Amino acid sequence: MKVLATLTFKPLTQSTWSDFVALFGERGACGGCWCMSWRQSAADYKKFKGEKNKKAMKKLVEKEDQLGIIAYDGKIPIGWCAVAPRAQYIKLESSRVLKPIDDKEVWSIPCFFLAKEYRRKGLSSEILKGVIAHCKKKKVKILEAYPIIPYTDNMPAAFAWTGMLSSFLKAGFVEEKRWSEARPIVRYYLK
Repeated sequence: MKVLATLTFKPLTQSTWSDFVALFGERGACGGCWCMSWRQSAADYKKFKGEKNKKAMKKLVEKEDQLGIIAYDGKIPIGWCAVAPRAQYIKLESSRVLKPIDDKEVWSIPCFFLAKEYRRKGLSSEILKGVIAHCKKKKVKILEAYPIIPYTDNMPAAFAWTGMLSSFLKAGFVEEKRWSEARPIVRYYLK
């Protein structure tokens, strides 16, 4: 499939909340996550999985926090990419594998979600281009992400939620560090 001519992006706000809910469906994207996994401790995540995570995300939307962008095919929400200042993601701050590589301020991209029928079609790098454009408007200097290197060609989508290294490289990110063989840290420097 070629890139969609109608691919557009909007930030998650109160006016796009219903699109976010429609995209994530009853299951909250992946097992009740509602994109809260990186924003909570492991214990809190288990405790709030499902409807409580949905309510927690809604509160962040109401506070007008930086949360991420929704990708649209025309008017249909088809994808999500979380992006916000690294400090908002508690799990990153406590991770040995994804610990900071320096003291520069970065915005992090911890996860993606694509509607099932849009997966494996090369859209991740296009969504990353939308994230880059969004972050330029926000005057972000450095974008950082933590993709995986797939261990098989048929890796289940549930294990690809941080994005594939190849998608980031295609979008212009560069590998900066590997504290772990399978989890590089990549960056995009905005001008």
